[in-house]
Amino acid sequence: QVQLVESGGGLVQAGGSVRLSCAASGSIFTFNPMGWYRQAPGKQREMVAVIESGGRNYADSVKGRFTISRDNAKNTVYLQMNSLKPEDAAVYYCMGQRYGSPYWGQGTQVYVSS
Repeated sequence: QVQLVESGGGLVQAGGSVRLSCAASGSIFTFNPMGWYRQAPGKQREMVAVIESGGRNYADSVKGRFTISRDNAKNTVYLQMNSLKPEDAAVYYCMGQRYGSPYWGQGTQVYVSS
């Protein structure tokens, strides 16, 4: 059974940093792409950052502030979030696509205080 487990959320001050982690069951070599999405209250889920064999893509709102990376040896994908803004507050979800099927984690909440 495929499992993606996020961690690292919490409360952070505006301007601060936090790193989210997404640990996958089994090898993440079979996941392509992998990414982070977020959903704020009353809003649709949106793509934040995606990493795939061809490179990385970011939402315009996070470019220059967020960095997605993966550690294949640890079967983990990270999202380093810097210069956080109140509008970054949301539930962040990890997504991994395996053989054409998307899998989602349960989400981790990020709060940003102004």
